[in-house]
Amino acid sequence: MRIFGIGTATHPIAPTDVAQLHPSAPIPVQGPGVGAGIRIDLGESGQRIFPLILGGAEFGWNVDIETSHTILDAYVERGGNAVHTADSFAGGRSEHIIGEWLRKRRVRDDLVLMTRVGAHPDHPGLGPVNLIRSVEASLVRLGTDRIDVLYIDGTTGVGSLENTLATLEWLIEAGKVRAIGAYGLRAEQLVEARILSSAGLPRFTVLDVPYNVLRRKDFDGDLRLVAGAQGVAVTPSHPLEHGFLAGARRTRDKAVTSVRAAQLAGSLTKRGSRTLKALDAVAAEFGVPVSAVAVAWLLAQRIVAAPIANAYAPAHVEEVLQGVGLRLTRSQLSEIARASE
Repeated sequence: MRIFGIGTATHPIAPTDVAQLHPSAPIPVQGPGVGAGIRIDLGESGQRIFPLILGGAEFGWNVDIETSHTILDAYVERGGNAVHTADSFAGGRSEHIIGEWLRKRRVRDDLVLMTRVGAHPDHPGLGPVNLIRSVEASLVRLGTDRIDVLYIDGTTGVGSLENTLATLEWLIEAGKVRAIGAYGLRAEQLVEARILSSAGLPRFTVLDVPYNVLRRKDFDGDLRLVAGAQGVAVTPSHPLEHGFLAGARRTRDKAVTSVRAAQLAGSLTKRGSRTLKALDAVAAEFGVPVSAVAVAWLLAQRIVAAPIANAYAPAHVEEVLQGVGLRLTRSQLSEIARASE
């Protein structure tokens, strides 16, 4: 029996320990995490997921393997079941770390595993040969025989979309991929893909696009209209704008010494400050972290299925997951939108 709330799934508290807890201590919750009963359909992908996806972009880059595994444990203990990575994250190191965790915890069948291919330096692009090689390499690093949702990375160029979809069809028929998603595709490419799917090729059922309360113009337009018309499930990445919308950094460093500092500096504007103040006000009303409000804002957008949130520490998982249960009022949404204009 696993006990949550006090202790972890990997280090449960023994019954004798529970009996000796102070009377004012929180009552332990027995059984699965509270989020285990919260599942949504991921569009028409056939997958049911928790409405917040844990991203592995920091694994192997800013977060070591031990901390990465602790973050993954914290997410699953709270009921999460969808993990996203990419073959280009830390040169494949992120996939390897997640694969090691899957092997040690033996939870592969309980998770919806997502990865993105197309930008790894060893086999870049989405041509048939490199696409197959990318998927095979990801399967090896992840230590699994299938990918539940495979995103293709169109930022480096797609080439022939028909050839790409035909290759994805083979991967699906071979049982290596269950559903396909897109990243970096333009609205007209999604339209072309839908026309090709009417001829029998597989269709994109999921779309990953960088999107948050501060970064809206790249999505709010033709891409959003097409995705909505096609019933594509949107899983926005960068829901916290590289950590800025978590509210921890509010002043500009005199010397920009890292990629992360440079990314944060780009948001330290009057508009960014106004947006944070609006998020602060809502966070104070609910008594939750600012990051939870940023996630709740995304989930209030009807087209959004589940944001992809990266974490540096287990505490960050606890913070962003609070956004799933947060329901913002129309007035609050209006205030946030007004501040971010």
